[in-house]
Amino acid sequence: MGITLQNTSYSVNIKERLDFSCAIFDQHGQLVANAPHIPVHLGSMSESVASLIQAKGNTIKPGDAYVSNNPYNGGTHLPDVTVITPVFVSQAAIPLFYVASRGHHADIGGITPGSMPPHSTTINQEGILLDNVLLVEQGRFREAELLELLNAGNYPVRNPAQNLADLQAQIAANERGVQELSRMIEHYELGTVQTYMQHVQDNAEESVRRVINVLKDGSFTYSMDDGSEIKVKITIERSHRAACIDFTGTSAQQSTNLNAPIAICKAVVLYVFRTLVDDDIPLNAGCLKPLEIIIPEGCLLNPQYPAAVVAGNVETSQAIANALYGALGIMAASCGTMNNFTFGNERHQYYETICGGSGAGATFNGTDAVQTHMTNSRLTDPEVLEWRFPILVEEFVIRPNSGGKGKHRGGNGVIRRIKFREAMTAAILSGHREKPPFGLKGGEPGAIGRNWLEHHDGTIEPLPSKAEVQMHPGDVFVIETPGGGGFGSVKSLQDD
Repeated sequence: MGITLQNTSYSVNIKERLDFSCAIFDQHGQLVANAPHIPVHLGSMSESVASLIQAKGNTIKPGDAYVSNNPYNGGTHLPDVTVITPVFVSQAAIPLFYVASRGHHADIGGITPGSMPPHSTTINQEGILLDNVLLVEQGRFREAELLELLNAGNYPVRNPAQNLADLQAQIAANERGVQELSRMIEHYELGTVQTYMQHVQDNAEESVRRVINVLKDGSFTYSMDDGSEIKVKITIERSHRAACIDFTGTSAQQSTNLNAPIAICKAVVLYVFRTLVDDDIPLNAGCLKPLEIIIPEGCLLNPQYPAAVVAGNVETSQAIANALYGALGIMAASCGTMNNFTFGNERHQYYETICGGSGAGATFNGTDAVQTHMTNSRLTDPEVLEWRFPILVEEFVIRPNSGGKGKHRGGNGVIRRIKFREAMTAAILSGHREKPPFGLKGGEPGAIGRNWLEHHDGTIEPLPSKAEVQMHPGDVFVIETPGGGGFGSVKSLQDD
């Protein structure tokens, strides 16, 4: 499915950066298996499938496909658009499986080209909201109806042809999934396939329970640049081989866009506990069964409509992951931000996430210049980027000495310089520009990131963690990403 989506998509975002995910679900919408795509997508997509089942139920027909990006119904943020296709087997009256693909669209409308506005205060400013919209009706692509939705409202999409092309690629990817599932059922028979789908979930559940046996209680308070706090307490219930992850005490939802829908928080918990399993199992719903997750309503991690959420998916998700690893005492903070950079105008729209340093652990150093935790996307090759957009990649290098020192050092961040050859709006949505990524067990924190603008006349304009600026020909946007935290004190290294 993923290869089909990559090969048939149009936007640089999906074709080159691979900012997409594909997965298979059972008839209840539970995640069964996925390709190794974007963790924040994979852990939350089942909520989208479950919401479709609840909303449309018995009205779903063979040959239908639905599209949704509603963050309050299993979505993450509006640019992440999910196409869900039901799989009917022989004469079954209802779907017995679902396949889905989620892709980050280069633009879905909103107040900023690229649909990642740094300063949005309501979801309406972030783009067009699609809530379980019928995309394909018994084999017919509903292009006219979709275009009407994409061109509606105060902030319509800027390049609907690009959206249509990527949606058609997602439909094709899903169709490939339907075909392969059907072929599997034909070969092994339905009962066998369903039995194995249940087995992989049961096996994942048992794998997580084995991990829980060796974990200890812990808690952590994680401070973000804006003063918001994520509080988490992990309690191990050994008699039940289960764990309670309680986010009580986390800051209330904000008037900014750092709010993370509840599906994101669940996705991060799923990801973190899956990474603790030292077995080759697919990420799936079984991993969550031993876990009780408490997320108070109305807090930063369970906001209420119409709170803005565009940064919750990319920034707050990373903060949650770091907080969980901190509470478990397993790993120092990664760079803790996706360093979201967008630029565009009416003709061009582009979005990328920029790597940083990963955190060190008890037995390993952090890694330099790597996408960490909830993102897993590539960066567009400079040749492709400069061919498709009027910019130049002046520099992209490892940022020396930005990882935290310790017995095991944190990974280094990077320096990225983009020179503009045409007037455009550019925006940065980042974190850890005020507070450094933490070290653990005496390890030092990683270096904070920095953003600035070098005007063509040589003047320097420092930029905060969230900024939107007008770029002119010859201007250079510079981003220095944070390093990861160190683990263990330097003194213990000397003692050794």
